[in-house]
Amino acid sequence: MPLKVGVVGLRGIGQTHCQCHSTNPLAQLVAVCDVIKQRADEMAAKHKVKAYYRLKDMLDAHPDLDIVDVCTGGYENGSWHFEPTMEALSAGKHVLCEKPLSNDIGEAREMVRFAAEKKVYLGCNLNHYFTPTAERAKKYMDEGNIGETVNLLFKVGFHGGEETYGFSKSPRFNQPYAHMKAFLTHPFSVMRYFCGDITHVQTFSTKPGFRKNKGDLLLSVNSVHVRFANDTVGYLLSHRGDAVFGLGGWWSCEVAGSRGTFCIENCIEKLTYWPAPKKGEGYGLGSAPKPEVLDTGIKDFGDTFPRRINAFLEDVTNGVPREHLRSSGRDALATLEYIFAVIESYESGGKMVRPKALPTIHGDPSVENI
Repeated sequence: MPLKVGVVGLRGIGQTHCQCHSTNPLAQLVAVCDVIKQRADEMAAKHKVKAYYRLKDMLDAHPDLDIVDVCTGGYENGSWHFEPTMEALSAGKHVLCEKPLSNDIGEAREMVRFAAEKKVYLGCNLNHYFTPTAERAKKYMDEGNIGETVNLLFKVGFHGGEETYGFSKSPRFNQPYAHMKAFLTHPFSVMRYFCGDITHVQTFSTKPGFRKNKGDLLLSVNSVHVRFANDTVGYLLSHRGDAVFGLGGWWSCEVAGSRGTFCIENCIEKLTYWPAPKKGEGYGLGSAPKPEVLDTGIKDFGDTFPRRINAFLEDVTNGVPREHLRSSGRDALATLEYIFAVIESYESGGKMVRPKALPTIHGDPSVENI
């Protein structure tokens, strides 16, 4: 029996989510909702479902709804997530929320707390590691081919430069920390997926002169040094179209360990693995071990959406313990705790900051965990 789904917020991301649900056998898209009537009507007609203009009306009309997929936006791409998520959770519905979970850390903490209280699933669309490249990289780790992790290097952003820069006057994104809140959720989620919780954060953030000259408030360039709980050190560089990224393309994640190193390029496109030297082997300057390369042939980043949404549908269908939900609200909260530590570090002139600890996982005694 497919899960009945309603999607709230029908701009570009919401339309993508609707398409994913409508083509997935685990889901039955039954309703769409947007405060802009035309948007709701157009998507309802496209998918042959009912249109609503208030979430309350959708919930009242579909008491058997299983999942509410929240794709609203707002300031810093996240200020309209809290209210619909809390309303859906209050109705006992499972929720998949777009990233960031919220642009307000207090709201995000409350969303995670309330979902645990209601004993329903709260997931977030942290889709950058629902890829064949990330899965293969994790397999290298699980099989012992990376060994003890030593360092992680991550860079992600948008290709650009001063000639393609366009100043956005919209107060919804012309905010100092908009890029951090809206976008750093992705790299931090991947970094945590591979190396675990982050315990220390230090940042230097800035913007180029061509932004400053336009009065752009956005701190578009973020240089972040981190330490993980397992003592791995890491570095994240992100910018929003301020330059062209070189090797690795717009997205690259390199994890180096005592037994091998891997690097993912362009998120879903390519994975390279280099084994560490064995006893008796040595590599001088200019020489290196022969790598293993996985080239997926996938060029479209959009292919991550159906993969991630399918994972949420699988977890809900299978009734996994809530603490085993992939890309959960708690996972999304972790990324925001790191982002707000970045903001605190920036505001203190580059001071090292300890992110706030995540809520303790208690587990449900009525569920036999694996």
